Amino acid sequence: GDGCGHTILGPESGTLASINYPQTSPNSTVCEWEIRVKPGQRIQLKFGDFDIDDSDSCHSSYLRVHNGIGPTRTEIGKYCGFGFQMDGLITSKSNEVTVQFMSGMHTSGRGFLAAYSTTDKSDLITCLENASHFSEPEFNKYCPAGCVIPFADISGTIPHGYRDSSSLCMAGIHAGVVSNTLGGQINVVISKGIPYYEGSLANNVTSKVGPLSPSLFTFKTSGCYGTLGMESGVISDSQITASSILEWSDQTGQVNIWKPENARLKRAGPPWAALISDEHQWLQIDLNKEKRVTGIITTGSTLAEYYYYVSSYRILYSDDAQKWMVYREPGMDKDKIFQGNTELYQEVRNNFIPPIIARFLRINPLKWHQKIAMKVELLGCQFSIARAPKITVPPPPPRNKNEDRSDDSSDDSVKTSLQTDKTTFTPEIKNTTVTPSVTKDVALAAVLVPVLVMVFTTLILILVCAWHWRNRKKKTEGTYDLPYWDRAGWWKGMKQFLPTKSAEHEETPVRYSSNEISHLRPREVPAMLQTESAEYAQPLVGGIVSTLHQRSTFKPEEGKEASYADLDPYNSPIQEVYHAYAEPLPVTGPEYATPIIMDMSSHPSTPLGVPSISTFKAAGNQAPPVVGTYNKLLSRTDSTSSAQAQYDTPKGQPGPAAAEELLYQVPQSLAHSTGSKDE
Repeated sequence: GDGCGHTILGPESGTLASINYPQTSPNSTVCEWEIRVKPGQRIQLKFGDFDIDDSDSCHSSYLRVHNGIGPTRTEIGKYCGFGFQMDGLITSKSNEVTVQFMSGMHTSGRGFLAAYSTTDKSDLITCLENASHFSEPEFNKYCPAGCVIPFADISGTIPHGYRDSSSLCMAGIHAGVVSNTLGGQINVVISKGIPYYEGSLANNVTSKVGPLSPSLFTFKTSGCYGTLGMESGVISDSQITASSILEWSDQTGQVNIWKPENARLKRAGPPWAALISDEHQWLQIDLNKEKRVTGIITTGSTLAEYYYYVSSYRILYSDDAQKWMVYREPGMDKDKIFQGNTELYQEVRNNFIPPIIARFLRINPLKWHQKIAMKVELLGCQFSIARAPKITVPPPPPRNKNEDRSDDSSDDSVKTSLQTDKTTFTPEIKNTTVTPSVTKDVALAAVLVPVLVMVFTTLILILVCAWHWRNRKKKTEGTYDLPYWDRAGWWKGMKQFLPTKSAEHEETPVRYSSNEISHLRPREVPAMLQTESAEYAQPLVGGIVSTLHQRSTFKPEEGKEASYADLDPYNSPIQEVYHAYAEPLPVTGPEYATPIIMDMSSHPSTPLGVPSISTFKAAGNQAPPVVGTYNKLLSRTDSTSSAQAQYDTPKGQPGPAAAEELLYQVPQSLAHSTGSKDE
């Protein structure tokens, strides 16, 4: 009828729409579609848009669906209404359906657009669905045939993705995932949008440039879309031939030859061009062996001064370069005509669904601009197919001579049918881009890799443990430790100049309170005080004259528990505290140790053989009697200090007054002295 709009009726799916859709349909028009699928299957119908005038209650304008075709058909339903929403699918009871559209007198109404498929396609969508209609990040849908529609737009390209406002099925055709004449399954993945979407021409679908969008979608594919070697040079020059070559001399006399090997995509320079521009020209590519070819990309001359390009072409393929077959889509009895370039620069892609399995490929230009000139690249991957097992046919039974002719004719028909099946049958192909021998290497690698990882991990652990043990040993010995044979003497002489002690060879000093000292006998006190190493620098008392008893500039650490060394001698006038270490400087004294001035003129030297007397004084308030010769030391003290400087008492034999008493060192400049002074 005159009311039929966009219509593609495929063997398993299709698309149909009213005339002028999505504009207002004209008055008094009618259209009837008869849909058939394979016997044993049923048909399901889904509406993408429905807008039919219902002012007369579906009397003059309506859509009617019937089971079957012809006079015996039965009505499934009659539909009309503005913005009519049909939630479910209309399902037939047989493999045949009749759809009838009637448009009466009306002033508005877009008409309808619908899709159909066999009932085994449960996830059928229409050509109007886009990614924003689905909330899942990944989903599978079935696109019907015929989704290249002029009233739908897409933006983007592969591999970057398509804008979320694009038609899913139309973008699938542009990407080469499904065919416009067959439809097919798409696997959609949603991701974050990009600021800019490129435009391109592919599979007779023009993608427009698009602005920023919140999300985009791409398709999961088999991955057999790599380049086969025209641009990279894997395909050698000798593998590229042509029917003719354009050759001429320019005004300067230079000869220009546009050879077949120039037909490499994205290569600088001139393209291949035919000497004669007619429909019998071709460009042939030898792939050296059978490969799975899934697509082709073409450009024009890419030279601004030569505006040449091919606008349409056919594809022929062969295994021996002798018998050639023209590419056709399944179920079609006509050759597939591919849309070429519309200008000389733009890359145009066309995909083969199903792919071509062949060694030789020919491009046969059908339409061109000025001259036949082009650059190409083939897409695809390696192809390998398992050998089918041989079918053993039992020997035929004996037959009469009269039956020979009829049998021969039947044999000929069988042979013909088998030969036809061989040429038209397309085997199921898996994307195997590696040779079978690689699987053995993969299995070996699966065993060796974990073993190597364990070995290297063990070596690393051993090295780390050795390094850690070495550092720990160095830390225990100390950075400045001396050998064992040299530590005893030199370290004891040097440790008095250091503020801290060695962590390895110094023990924690034992502290005694003044109460514990007072309960000990005089002979036990010096032994107890000398059992531990000095926590602070020792006073320099080495001899009678040569070594001077000077004050220590080291101050005990704050915060330690009270002991006999921590008591303040200046605030204890009653009981004297015996210091195992050098006393701190007086509060009123100078900040640093007071220099000692010695006057040796009035002091005779100590006779040899006379034992020295201890420089410590006895416990108690009475000073011990002094026996022997003394070295007088003159000390310069602070003028504001009321305390008088004490002199060191040389060591000597105990005197008659205290034969059994143990003498102790007289502190220098004690603020709490009991009144005894050195003479």
